[in-house]
Amino acid sequence: MSLSLSLFRRGLFNNVKGSFLSPSIRITRPPHRILLSTAAQENDTNNSNNAPASEKTEKVEEIDDSAVKDKQIAELKDSYLRCLADMENLRERTRKEVESTAQFAIQKFAKDLLNTVDILNLALSSVPAEVRNDTQNNPHLVNLYTGVSLTESELLNILRRHGVEKIEPLGQKFDPNLHEAIYQVNDPNKEPGIVCDVQKVGYSLFGRVIRPAQVGVNNS
Repeated sequence: MSLSLSLFRRGLFNNVKGSFLSPSIRITRPPHRILLSTAAQENDTNNSNNAPASEKTEKVEEIDDSAVKDKQIAELKDSYLRCLADMENLRERTRKEVESTAQFAIQKFAKDLLNTVDILNLALSSVPAEVRNDTQNNPHLVNLYTGVSLTESELLNILRRHGVEKIEPLGQKFDPNLHEAIYQVNDPNKEPGIVCDVQKVGYSLFGRVIRPAQVGVNNS
């Protein structure tokens, strides 16, 4: 019995061995593995087709970002230049205001001194011309006249150094910006509107009238 069992086992082994070694039997992949492989290939194909499109999209986005940045830079540069211009204009206005304030700071003081100049001028004009140089008969009066005249000249020089100038309109055309008409005269020998008399001399400070000249104007 053991011998027959041994022979049976040997024959079964040979049959199985022969079936495995037969060329008619082929080992194939399962169907689900074939589907997975096909899907992977399709994905690879789609990725390869979509890669150029995504690269183009990225390039377009980079170009758009660059254009936006250039625009922002141009706007910032324009704002910066405008700010510089505004600051320069402000600096220039401030400088002019400071200069104007410094120039016209003595305006009130100068106007007060003009009354002193008028008084000195009246004192000098009250001395007759024939005795102004009469050192034999009126030496004291001559000395007084000379002293007052020098005082007036020095005061006018000081005012002139600080920008105060005389306005002497005699014989000029009447200008309401510079002159104040006190009265009118009828002189046919002179043109109408000509200043024919000056009652009080005018003064200006750096071109600004601080006291108009009081004059008589020809009306004929």
